Amino acid sequence: MKLSLISKILLSSTACLLLGSLSGIATGEAVNGWYSHIIKPYWNPPNWLFGPVWTLLYLLMGAAFAMVWNGQGKNKRVALALFGVQFVFNLFWSFLFFGLARMDWALIEILLLLVFISLTISAFSKINRTAAILMIPYLLWVGFATLLNSSLYFLNA
Repeated sequence: MKLSLISKILLSSTACLLLGSLSGIATGEAVNGWYSHIIKPYWNPPNWLFGPVWTLLYLLMGAAFAMVWNGQGKNKRVALALFGVQFVFNLFWSFLFFGLARMDWALIEILLLLVFISLTISAFSKINRTAAILMIPYLLWVGFATLLNSSLYFLNA
């Protein structure tokens, strides 16, 4: 049975949201624990903002994945594999930063995440331009998160 694009978007977005919620497990206790006691830059966003932003980003990521999954191209498997790699890095960051309270390891990891998001966007653009564009807000947010991670690390080292 061949799935329609809408079905693929619903399936992929739901999967991204469910997998992304795993990050919340690592984040939840730390936000009210050790993280609440560290020095933060003045431009640190309020905690309530992260949930809605990540929900939107996971929906966009799921839609982008579905568009590439639905697309044609000799590099489609590579593009989807890159998406999977960056998604694993995405999930792993929360466990490093919040779960293990290792801002240093998380900083190295998030830099790798930025590389793999960029590679994913490049690969997606060769199959579906709209899918690549849908990944740009994610790249920008992770770029911001990288600046925040580095600031938190240096303020608390």
